[in-house]
Amino acid sequence: MGKTAIFLTLMSLLPLLCNSFSSENPSDQRILVLLEDFAIKSSHSLFFNSLKARGLDLDFKLADDPKLALKRYGQYLYDGLILFSPSTKHFGGSLDLTAVLDFVDSGHDLIITADTSASELIRDIATECGVDFDEDPDAVVIDHTSYAVSEVDGSHTLIAGDEFIQSNVILGEKTIEAPVLFRGIGHSVNAAYSLVLKVLSASPSAYSANPKAKLSGPPTLSGSSISLVSVVQARNNARILLSGSLALFSNRFFKSGVQKAGTLTKHAKSGNEQFVTELSKWVFHERGHFKAVNIQHHKVGENVEPAMYRINDDLEYAVEIYEWSGKSWKPYVANDVQVQFYMMSPYVLKTLSSDQRGLYSTSFRVPDVYGVFQFKVEYQRLGYTSLSLSKQIPVRPFRHNEYERFITAAYPYYGASFVTMAGFFIFTIAYLYNKRS
Repeated sequence: MGKTAIFLTLMSLLPLLCNSFSSENPSDQRILVLLEDFAIKSSHSLFFNSLKARGLDLDFKLADDPKLALKRYGQYLYDGLILFSPSTKHFGGSLDLTAVLDFVDSGHDLIITADTSASELIRDIATECGVDFDEDPDAVVIDHTSYAVSEVDGSHTLIAGDEFIQSNVILGEKTIEAPVLFRGIGHSVNAAYSLVLKVLSASPSAYSANPKAKLSGPPTLSGSSISLVSVVQARNNARILLSGSLALFSNRFFKSGVQKAGTLTKHAKSGNEQFVTELSKWVFHERGHFKAVNIQHHKVGENVEPAMYRINDDLEYAVEIYEWSGKSWKPYVANDVQVQFYMMSPYVLKTLSSDQRGLYSTSFRVPDVYGVFQFKVEYQRLGYTSLSLSKQIPVRPFRHNEYERFITAAYPYYGASFVTMAGFFIFTIAYLYNKRS
């Protein structure tokens, strides 16, 4: 009976384990959504429905569920994690700070939201990801210039943000015309974390403080150094979104009209839905995701990859690079992809030529140095997953029977040898003749 129970348990988990992130179909993902209250599922339904419409499988659970687990039997059950539980002090089950960080270190994606009730747990996760929320628990972002006109918000904590990152890969090709409504806490980017990018920044007039208290000194966060929404792409291509506002994703902000102070333009709908939708596409690898296939190298005029090259061989190198468009793979077109022929340092650095259909190729001569080389392609661009391709190949010198019988460059030495012999012969004859005389 015991073996039967174990077998049935494993069979019940099989669909979960099989439904994991696929490099061939990045949109086929299972996402765990942790909520403080199931009411958030309704108040933020437009955001969740947009994820479902794109094929993501969402699993909603309370953050303190005692059965929470990200992995089982050494296998991760989910491809992404959304934390819509800013005030949660302790997760349920086996989930904790270490488990979340290990989840990201394993290449999985994460969305973190916070607000004025943000717990130490959420703040610690954010700190490990490279951002620091304002330490004052009562502080929110205030802006007396770039605020949203509102009859009920006299403290100007409802921000109309339009300081977006200039990247079509992260925010899509369509320009976000309407400002984004934001109410929450700001954060700063840790200078030691070069992988963190500010996606939505505060204006130069913004600052972080308690709106109900009088400022006794300069605020700890002010101006454009305040980030409202940031993203991280780790070196393992895991992607993280950090927001200081849970309301940013709410139906209310999605549907609200917005008018930025100092302007006459009133937008019937805020830019929140477009901003969050496009940003979530990037976070879950529906855009800016590369794959490289058909890596080939061979001698010029041949088609078979050799076991090794000889110095001064002429060779060709080629690789196909594609980008995921959200529905299918399309050729990636660029003119800055390079390959290195590398041993301790690059002996050859060549820019690959593109056929505009995803194929990148070049040819070069193997350097006159023998040893173990690598073909290396290191391609990193803003918003895209990094490509790191390497293939090892030895290079040998000429064998003793592969050298030319007579080397053109040695003709002067050949001539000098014969001249020396002829001179010696003439000298000998002359010496013997003079001695007989």
